Order: sequence, then structure tokens, then C-alpha cells
Amino acid sequence: MTTNDAPAVSAPLAGVRVLDLSDDRGIYGGKLLADFGAETVRLEPAGGDPLREKGPFADSGASLWHAFFASSRRFVAGESDAEAIAELAAEADIVLDCGRIAAAGLSHEALLARRPTLVIVDVSSFGPDGPWAEFRTPGLVAEALGGVAATSGDVETPPLRLFGDQYVFVAGVYAAVSALAALRHVRETGEGQVVTVAVHEALSSVLEHVLMWAWYHEQLPFAEAPHLPRRGSLHWSNAYQVMQAHGGSIMITPTPDFQKQLAWLAEEDAHEDLFDEQYLDPANLPLLIQRSMEVLRGWVAEKEVEPFFHEAQARHHPYGWVMTIPELAANPQLEARDWWAQYDAGGEQVRGPGPPFHMSDGAWSSSAGESAEIATGDILAAAGWDD
Repeated sequence: MTTNDAPAVSAPLAGVRVLDLSDDRGIYGGKLLADFGAETVRLEPAGGDPLREKGPFADSGASLWHAFFASSRRFVAGESDAEAIAELAAEADIVLDCGRIAAAGLSHEALLARRPTLVIVDVSSFGPDGPWAEFRTPGLVAEALGGVAATSGDVETPPLRLFGDQYVFVAGVYAAVSALAALRHVRETGEGQVVTVAVHEALSSVLEHVLMWAWYHEQLPFAEAPHLPRRGSLHWSNAYQVMQAHGGSIMITPTPDFQKQLAWLAEEDAHEDLFDEQYLDPANLPLLIQRSMEVLRGWVAEKEVEPFFHEAQARHHPYGWVMTIPELAANPQLEARDWWAQYDAGGEQVRGPGPPFHMSDGAWSSSAGESAEIATGDILAAAGWDD
């Protein structure tokens, strides 16, 4: 059997057992828990895991998607899905479910009756209730119905799906946070529970600026309607814009300190008319923003993007260099934080993103794990849970 290296004893979730029955809607939650050190076992569905067929693929033909999202855990398979789920859940602290338990003819209630301290996180597209409860959505539809896609794209284009599988990340974060909150409840009360996570609700919750626009548009001097139109890369406030410099693009904003930005422009004699007294009137804030961005766009166009970005950082201006994927892969900041991890994709070692956190207490790191073999036989022994 091929397994991960055991997490160090200082890992926050060392000793916590997680049974991963998730599909794409909950799998990132399993990764986060595993990267925190939980002993995570992924029970492969009968007939094989379809997520192993999800691209992109390594030269070996193995799924890079699966190598990343299903990392840091063991893989097991049982002859009977129902029997394997029941046995593993009876030894688990947390179960991540996306409909597998019901499909196997089992119920959450039955598993809780056998293990009263169990936490079951049930991740579905629309939650257990309502007219869409039985529906399942792909990522594009999930992001459209959740509202995320509605504000993407330029004014004259149709909505666009966001880069990457954002529904996977957002729903997975909610699954992991829900699991940890319920686990704390177990430790305080001894009472397990079923927690439901709806991808639809999770995506809606990240629309802070859109909801704010709908609820408070009458108080925004530049709002023309209670809904935010598609605006490409333009932030709703107009004060954050991606601008073209020599050698690349950079996100520019004069916030949070307009005077500090004006001082830099004045230092280079690039302030134009921004010292005009009309801009001191709070009622003219939209005009100040508009004119500031016009002046900044001409100023930025004469800059070399990389040294300009570093100078902005040194001056504590929150600019953002827009990097290509190869540039991001070579980013010295990520390298200095030891952010990258090695993943096994069909025997091929590939480099990918590490965990999005660093713990201050304890010298441990995420183990990407190996995914070449799936253990069978005695299901508890295969999981390493036979002690």
C-alpha cells in the first residue's frame, strides 16, 4: 500500500480521523483538514473515482486536478460501499458527504446512532430543502445561480465563469470550517451532529460588494441602479483599476490615502490638476476618483512594471502586479514562504500550491501524499484505523 507520510504530532488536527466521501463540491474541505494534520481516508467510489479523470493531466496521464485536491490522504476501496462506509464512519470523527451515504442505502441518523460523537458535513448543490434540493449543478451553473458569474465579463459581453474552480474552493472552505466548528461542539458537549453546506449559499456569501450595492445604492454617489453591472476588471468603486505599464499590467489604487498618492505624483511632477480646490469637497469624491485614475493611467503607462511595483511596495502603496502563471510560479515571495509542495501524479512528481496557511507553533508541513495505489482488503486495516 502507498500512503502519505504521517503528520507530525504537532499538527493541529493530529489524531482526528476524517472519512472523505466527497465529490468536487466538498473535496477541498477534505484537503484543508488533511493539511492541518487530520488522518484523512478517501473511500473510492465503486467503479473508480470520476475525479481521477478530471483535467488537466500530467505527462503520465494522471489527473493534476485530483493530485492536488485529493492530496494528503490515504485511498481505500471496499467490496461493499455500504459496509465500508459504516465501518469507517464508526471509527471516524468527521465524515464529509456529498450524497454517498444515502446512495449506499444508509442514513446520517443511523451513523450517528452508532457513533453519537460523529460530525457529518453534508455538502450539496442547494441544501437539503427547497425546490432545487434534488438538483446537482456543474461549476458554471453553480456560479451563475450563486451570482458570482453575473458581475464577470465586460459590459458588452455575456457573463463569464471565474478563473479556476471557484465553487470548489468556496464550498470546500465552508465544509472545513463547519467541520471544525462542529468538532469543537463535540469536544465541549459530547454531541455529534449533521451540518449542511449548500454550494449555492456559499457562493452567494462572497458577493459582499454586490449585496452592498443592492442594499445601499441610494447612498453611493456613483450608483445608477440597485444592481452592479458587469465591468470587466473595474472595481465597483472605480478606485481600483488594472493599468498597462511597460512589460505588463498592474492594479492601481490611490486608496486608502489619497494625499499620500498625490504626494508621490507631485514628487515626480505628474499630479496635473489634482491640487484643484474642487477635489477637497467631499461631494466631489466621484470626480476626484475619476480624475485621479485618468492621471494615474498616463503616469503608469511610462513605468516599467516590475521595478515600479517594488517601489510601490516600498512606499506602502497597495498596488498589485498582474502576473502570468509562469511569472507566479517563479514569484520570490512565494518561494521565500516555502509555499510550494510536491505532488505525486501517477508516479510523476509535480510542483503545486501548498497549504494557504503557516502555523506559528510546531514545525510541520503539509504532505502532498502519493496517489498511485488504492488499498483494499480489510477496510479498517487499509485505512490504518484498526488500532
